[in-house]
Amino acid sequence: MNMKVSVIGTGRMGTGLVRNLHPVMSRLVWGSRNPAGAQQLIEKYGFKGVEAAEIQTALQADIIFHALWFRDLIPWAESCRELLKGKILVDLVNPFTEDFSDFTMDWGTSAAEELQHKLPETSVVGAFKNTFFQVLEKPVHQGTVSDVYVTSDDEKAKLAVIQLLQGIPFRIMDAGRLSNNRTIERMTLFERELAIRYGHYPYVSYRIFGQGDEQA
Repeated sequence: MNMKVSVIGTGRMGTGLVRNLHPVMSRLVWGSRNPAGAQQLIEKYGFKGVEAAEIQTALQADIIFHALWFRDLIPWAESCRELLKGKILVDLVNPFTEDFSDFTMDWGTSAAEELQHKLPETSVVGAFKNTFFQVLEKPVHQGTVSDVYVTSDDEKAKLAVIQLLQGIPFRIMDAGRLSNNRTIERMTLFERELAIRYGHYPYVSYRIFGQGDEQA
């Protein structure tokens, strides 16, 4: 795929994304407000083909993965609306409260849909919403890989992201329209509660049985 790809954010999810994406890509831009800090992480983990850059540079990519908190996401999206026009923006966020105890949005919407509403000229794609950061650090659990559910109302954009993710150690699945994130995001809150109860949080994700072992 001849598309420029970037990741924005150097927290645990951003670092986990870069960890999984860089082996299957010849070049990846890692955008941060502190590029020097991103460069230190690149050197620390030995990420090959990854370039640390300012966020403005990362926004020049064709496919952009953001790893921002939901509380920061909408203001950031609005401030970058012009730069995001015509791009594919991959949304990982779940709209949880500060203590991760509840959902901050009404039942009839999702973070991904709200983001698409704010960015009508950007193709929003949901992915990795069910996957907590420790799974990105260790994606194979007892021989089983997690599902990644890819959603969008733009079929071309969704297929581009699915194609891009082939080869990473996850099972990539076409999860349909963007509104399906109403279920995915809430199921992620539920799986967190279960993981805490049974003592393995934050190493938690999920996989649907009966779909075979093949990549989507």
